[in-house]
Amino acid sequence: MSQVLEASRTNPREGGASFPLRHRAFRALWNVTWALLASWTPPPLHGWRRFLLRLFGAKLAPTARVYGGARVWYPPNLEMGAHSVLAARANCYCMDRVSIGAYAVVSQGAQLCGGTHLIDDAHFQLITKPIVIGANAWIAAEAFVGPGVVVGEGAVLGARGVAFSDLEAWGVYAGNPAKWLRKRNDTVTGGAGAFAPEP
Repeated sequence: MSQVLEASRTNPREGGASFPLRHRAFRALWNVTWALLASWTPPPLHGWRRFLLRLFGAKLAPTARVYGGARVWYPPNLEMGAHSVLAARANCYCMDRVSIGAYAVVSQGAQLCGGTHLIDDAHFQLITKPIVIGANAWIAAEAFVGPGVVVGEGAVLGARGVAFSDLEAWGVYAGNPAKWLRKRNDTVTGGAGAFAPEP
């Protein structure tokens, strides 16, 4: 659920806040906790990082894997299914709900951005929209998924691809903006080692 303040009242363009004080304090505590206790931890310590994320409100399956180099902006907005992966240097900018389905992989340096601004608004109002990454989908290295995008089950967004609209299930996409290339074999099942990122 979004907690965005009205820009016409807080004037963030001149340094005002976009989120309430309590929200900002929570994020500050989270950032310090992750930096001190998780960001530097060896790749195998997924259980410890899951514990910290859950402590701050994330909903993670027992087998979800978040690497230490990943960034999660606001843990209560993150949901991850069984054997899903948020790789090193992935930026989960979850200003709104981000759901990552079972066996889905968000690779190194990928960006999941749940917020944007109303560019025709005089106050540059921030708005947020949820992101859904379907089961068995793959967001490849340094790709970008924008606010409100649904990545269908089994879809692939190629390296450095940019998605601002939904990607159909089992489609393969690449480029900026992402364009459909072909259909992926929809017999691919969870656990395929080819999609697991390097630690």
